[in-house]
Amino acid sequence: MTTDWYSLLYWMVGGAAVIVAALVAVLARRGQKIPGEHVFRASRWSRGNRLFPTQVAITPTNVVHYTPQWIGRREQSIHMAHVASVEIDTNLFFSNVVIETSGGSEPVRCHGHRKRDAIEMKRLINEYQTTYYRDKRV
Repeated sequence: MTTDWYSLLYWMVGGAAVIVAALVAVLARRGQKIPGEHVFRASRWSRGNRLFPTQVAITPTNVVHYTPQWIGRREQSIHMAHVASVEIDTNLFFSNVVIETSGGSEPVRCHGHRKRDAIEMKRLINEYQTTYYRDKRV
């Protein structure tokens, strides 16, 4: 009778180990950096980014806010011509970035970026907007 308990315990521990390994693999894959040259990932130590850190990709034509989820992902894309303002709120450890749109949709709110990343995000957006509008005039 005791061998039945031992085998049951053995299978339960083995099953739990497989579940934990699968969870770690999912979390590691969800935390990978998305492709692109200028991608900024929030720290896992910040609010709302423990399991799935938010990422912001900035290209010459748009700003993409990427948030992985348990199933799928949430992406919000704003064309560079529709970025109205970029606000940086620097705290003791991390910075919050709010990117407002001119179209009236919800602004992109990112928590937990390093201060230098937040400043670089704002600089890139300003640079790409300047280039976009300079090329539009010609």
